[in-house]
This record gives sequence, structure tokens and C-alpha cells, in this order.
Amino acid sequence: ILSPINFTRRKTGSNDVTFKVEYCGICHSDLHQLRNEWKNSIYPMVPGHEIVGYVTEVGSEVKNFAVGDRVGVGCMVWSCHQCDSCSEGEEQYCEKVVLTYNAINVDGSPTYGGYSSLMVCDQSFVVKIPETLPFDAAAPLLCAGITVYSPMKYLQMSQPGKSLGVVGLGGLGHMAVKIGKALGLKVTVISTSARKEKEAREAFGADHFIISKDPKQMEDAAKSLDYIIDTVSADHALQPLLSLLKVNGKLVLVGLPENPLSFHPAGVISGRRFVGGSSIGGIKETQEMLDFCAEHNISCLIENIPIDYVNTA
Repeated sequence: ILSPINFTRRKTGSNDVTFKVEYCGICHSDLHQLRNEWKNSIYPMVPGHEIVGYVTEVGSEVKNFAVGDRVGVGCMVWSCHQCDSCSEGEEQYCEKVVLTYNAINVDGSPTYGGYSSLMVCDQSFVVKIPETLPFDAAAPLLCAGITVYSPMKYLQMSQPGKSLGVVGLGGLGHMAVKIGKALGLKVTVISTSARKEKEAREAFGADHFIISKDPKQMEDAAKSLDYIIDTVSADHALQPLLSLLKVNGKLVLVGLPENPLSFHPAGVISGRRFVGGSSIGGIKETQEMLDFCAEHNISCLIENIPIDYVNTA
């Protein structure tokens, strides 16, 4: 259970941007970390890595941000800037990456996240929130939005007219549907819950809906998809999903179930199918995603809550 604590942020350094936190998303990973489900939790913990706010102070070396700017910080606050991943603009794969919370800063202090009133962050990990995006509904883009955008771009799951399957219609899933539609893809939502069909079609514009527990629906959809983004964080079977892919189809995992997933090799060998994974995205790509979402009027479906409601939420 979360309860208030008082702590101080570092003073604004020469490369730092300090901002007053206006909104912070509640991500499923916050729940994993609170409960120590990933077995690496450091307490006391201040969760939150979908953070937006207004700049209150900038360091002397900061050129791209000014007091009053709308800014955001996502899942990471520092990386080495020297390894291959950093030089490719993929800081999330840096072996020394420092996460926004539940990690140890370069100076040895613990990192605390966005369930707080103030953030201080190295300018390299701060992004601009476009003026046309609603400030509150832009916050979860910094995790959910980039987590689906990055693999779609990297794996070229973005050719207009191709078909995309989205497994799970939660925070990640509904962003995958929206981004997929904006890229011109035909989108099929795959869910265990029939009650999500109306929302998938009417609110997010999905073209098709499959109930994964219905063998007939799954059979009818065999070999119908070019790509699948699997956002599910609960244990589930991969084999039935692979059968939905066409030849050369790609399935990318972005959810983190607790236990290993398995499938029979024939499921991928028989159609030269590919299974992979992807983690968030680099800072340059995160900014690109925000600008894309602003251009296409995409933001997250949210419920706005006060911080003292956080345990219920």
C-alpha cells in the first residue's frame, strides 16, 4: 500500500531540467514493482514513469527547454551515452541505463518516480509534449505509446493495407490499435473478453474482433494476419496466436508474463514466422512518437484521479 513520504530532489544541475509534475500515469509495471513481482524492488519506492509537467528551472547547459515548457519523462533518466545502443539512439538497451524509479542513480542515490510533486532530470531524457496533445492523456504515451510504436517502426509493421493483430485491449493494446489505424493498417483485436468488442470497434476503430477462447473464430482467422503485437502480461498460450500469422508473419511480445511462454517449433518453421520482443523506445523515437500522435490526434483513454485515490486505483 502506498502512503505519503517526504524526500528532496537534487538541486538543478547544469544539464538538468526541473519541472512541477502535473500528471503521472499508473502503469501495470508500477503494480509489479510495488508487489515485488519482478523480485528486484527497492523500498521505500516512489513509482511512476509516465510523467508530464511544466518546467520551473533549467541548468546553465540546457538549450532546448525553457521555464514554462510542457515536458515529459518516461521510463529512464540516464544512460552511458557511449555504448552501441546509446550511439544508435536506443538508450533503453544500454547496460548501464538508470530507470526512472526503483533504480540507483549514478551518484548512488535511489531514483524516485512521478507519484510526486517535482522531478529533476538530465535534459537528454526529457521530451517536449506537443501543444495539441491533451496534457493528462499524453502522459501514458511515454510508456504505453512508445512500447507499441517502437517495434512497429523497427520491424516495419507499418505498411498501409497490411493486417495487424493486437492481443489484449488494455493500456498498451488500445494504443496499438490507434497507432495501427493511423498508419493505415487493418486492425484485428484478439481478446478473451467478448464485452470489449464494442469499445474496440466504436472507440478505437478496430476492423475485426476475435475472441481467443472461441476455437471456431480462431480457426476462421488462421493465416489472416501479417503482424501481431502481444500486450498481455498474464500467462497465456502463444501457439494459437502463431496460427493466425501468414507466411513471414511477425509476432512481437511487449507484455511481461510471470512465467516462460512456449510454442512448438513447427509453429514458426512451417510459415517462416518470427517471434521477438521489444522494450519501450529511445528518447529520439519517443519524441517522434509524440509528434506522430499529435499529428494524428492520438492520445490515451484515461480516467483522471487524485493522488489520494491511488491505492484504490
